[in-house]
Amino acid sequence: MDSLNIRFSGSGGQGLILAARILASALVSEGRNVAQSQSYEPVSRGGLSRSDLVVSDGEADYPLSQSLDYLLILHEAAATESSGLLDEKSVILVDADQVKSQPAAPLNVVSLPFVETARRLGNKRVANIVALGALAQAGSLCDEAALEKSLQAMTPAKFSTLNMEAFQAGRQLMAG
Repeated sequence: MDSLNIRFSGSGGQGLILAARILASALVSEGRNVAQSQSYEPVSRGGLSRSDLVVSDGEADYPLSQSLDYLLILHEAAATESSGLLDEKSVILVDADQVKSQPAAPLNVVSLPFVETARRLGNKRVANIVALGALAQAGSLCDEAALEKSLQAMTPAKFSTLNMEAFQAGRQLMAG
């Protein structure tokens, strides 16, 4: 892998920055270099939120994403915000219910029910972890065990079982 650019985007309160930090931790545990940046509107919930990861086996030339290999969109507020960073090789995962303005063809857009799956698991707040599982499955970004270890280490123990179920549900959504 020369370099990989991943963006988690949606609205504040969806846990996107946490999901990006979990993936970054897993990638670092495998010896990769990761630069993470984040941006969010000064509204605690509902404002635009995103977190970018620039991943490299060597030193990253530039710590901010200039193009995206993977884009995760969990809310309509972020639907078109990243359009200028996409090309035909980009893989875009969007929430089927929350994102209506999907990026135009010929892009590779996969629409999956992240929030609905989280609701079925009993807590819509784990939609970020469902989406993380789908992203991990889509890109084979890192070892599943490393990602699960980071997930357990970076989230409250009382939600460990729910988070692991959400992560596996996301992987199954993408594989299915």
